[in-house]
Amino acid sequence: MSYRLGVDVGGTFTDVLLVDEDSGSTWRAKTASTPQDQAIGVLNGIGKACAEAGIGMSEIAQVLHGTTVATNAILEGKGATVGLVTTKGFRQVLQIARSYVPGGLAGWIIWPKPEPLADLENTVEVDERIATDGAVVRELDEDDVRAQLAKLEGRNIQALAVSLINSFADPAHEKRIAAIAAEVLPGVPVSLSSDVLPEMREYERTLTTVANGYVQPQVQKYVQTLSAKLGEGGVTGELAILRSDGGLQSAAASTAAPVTMLMSGPAGGVTGAVWVAEQCGYRDLITFDMGGTSTDVALVQDLSARIGRETKVGDLTVRASSVDVRTVGAGGGSIAHVPELTRALRVGPQSAGADPGPASYGKGGVEPTVTDANVVLGYLPSALAGGEITLDVEASRAAVGKVAEAMGLESPEAAAAGIVDIVNENMLGGLRLVSVQQGFDPRDFALVAFGGAGPLHANALGKLTGAWPVIVPPSPGVLCALGDATTSRRDESARTVLRRFADLTGQDLVTILRELADDAGQRLADQGTPAEDQTVLYSVDVRYHGQGFEIPVTVDAAWLDDPDGSFARLGETFDAEHSRLFSFLLDVDHELVNARATVTGPRPDVTPVHLERGDGDPKAALVTEHPIHVGGEQVTARVYDRTRLRADDVVEGPAIVTEMDSTTLVLPGHAAVVHASGSLLINPGKG
Repeated sequence: MSYRLGVDVGGTFTDVLLVDEDSGSTWRAKTASTPQDQAIGVLNGIGKACAEAGIGMSEIAQVLHGTTVATNAILEGKGATVGLVTTKGFRQVLQIARSYVPGGLAGWIIWPKPEPLADLENTVEVDERIATDGAVVRELDEDDVRAQLAKLEGRNIQALAVSLINSFADPAHEKRIAAIAAEVLPGVPVSLSSDVLPEMREYERTLTTVANGYVQPQVQKYVQTLSAKLGEGGVTGELAILRSDGGLQSAAASTAAPVTMLMSGPAGGVTGAVWVAEQCGYRDLITFDMGGTSTDVALVQDLSARIGRETKVGDLTVRASSVDVRTVGAGGGSIAHVPELTRALRVGPQSAGADPGPASYGKGGVEPTVTDANVVLGYLPSALAGGEITLDVEASRAAVGKVAEAMGLESPEAAAAGIVDIVNENMLGGLRLVSVQQGFDPRDFALVAFGGAGPLHANALGKLTGAWPVIVPPSPGVLCALGDATTSRRDESARTVLRRFADLTGQDLVTILRELADDAGQRLADQGTPAEDQTVLYSVDVRYHGQGFEIPVTVDAAWLDDPDGSFARLGETFDAEHSRLFSFLLDVDHELVNARATVTGPRPDVTPVHLERGDGDPKAALVTEHPIHVGGEQVTARVYDRTRLRADDVVEGPAIVTEMDSTTLVLPGHAAVVHASGSLLINPGKG
């Protein structure tokens, strides 16, 4: 038998899903994350899952991993010291940046401008120049290159980024600098902008290339350490890393281009949610992934996640394809506090994390968190993560009681209800970012809730958004790991074109796109996916001539069979998207800015769950009854064991459904119907 293993590392828990590729059987494990060395938590989880399945680690064929190593390097400011090589005259490219300042009116007064990832003293200029059409204006002075790199030699740089003006048109000078750097700075990894982002706009290209170098040593160390420890544990299968756009890449490809994995962790959850929604018969959905530290949300249309051309982590925005995930600093570990000045309750973004964690974990935490509020309200069972964590109810009441005292409330329950209401509103803001503010009505979408804390808040978020049904997948706490295990390999090639439609023929477009597909397809073939198993998705960035920014447009592959009509269809599609986003059109020529081909391998087969059909009565799964606080009053909720529920069973609220890795709350006036695939479908009213 052959086994695939999905691994997702979060801020609080590390999730593991083991899949038997022959039978589709799955085994799940959830262990505490180990921030000091994430590989330790990963190995603990893998060992636990293999023990549950009764197999040895040597039987694992593939380890598919979503990781936040690159993300954390950016957020924590713990990346490498990067040296930057630019064309003479462009040394301050990162300092000049773009003039956009985030925030509302007068935001510039208080905005602390983030420091560039490559210091000015670690930036050197070389004598060369290439024109926008690729013509060499000034040859590369190799003696000057050696002299400039020698300056960096004494700066103790750990990575080198090379970004020359117009190198997207001809990478020859950058490649020559890389060869010289291998002699002058041996052992220092080199990132070339012509490899990382071969597109126009020197600032975005330089910033993305520097970011690639900034996280590269840390990612390389982590991947190599994890690979070695997997080998020591007996795992002989391949290690693959999840990309920000939801595809997989080999470990070697991830260390060469780590900027493609800045959103690796959240992308796995979206992929898993799409797989679950498809089993339930829904194609349009909003994903809601609430973990211990943050909540990630994304919008999916027709089972395809919206892919953005930018990846944002903290204050950093780079040009790299990623699932359009928005993150809110609200999770189970978010700390509630009452500022002295305003005396108004606030929740997050500070988090208790995995260590010490919420007060209820009994690991020394004393601050009131969202998890503690749920404990006080009676929504959580006495143990989490399959018994690995036992909850201390009295510690939660003491912590939340501090909030009640600060606000003059009568009971910890009143304070806990306020904490839950506020965190729900915070998460609603994130859901509106991907729906209402993008021109979509959330009522047209299902809401897929997962993560360790998501199902507790899902019903309330359904009420706030009007998104029904709320789908709670089986083992929602490890859905990101399921996404890692059910996604496919992916690679991408891009090129700047910058030509008006009138100056191009349909055949020109076909030639460009197919060359890009061949390029990405070859790299995917080198990773073990043969050409006959590859699928190609074409897209282009289009704007009206004279505009400063463009809109990505998907190119239907069928258009390539009719080159003469391809530009007319492309223009119509762009106009429709421009009208949806901005409510106006311009009567000017269109301009093709960038072309892109994304090549994907086949999605692995994972046999879906098929539950035994029941008669609609969930009494066989009833465990006990338990008092909970909802809407300012105490009611009695029935507590069910999810593993004993059958298809078509109807769980009427108020109810709590418990399982190894998560807990689902069904509010009064709502009902959850058990789908044959194992998901709970929550809707208003009775089932």
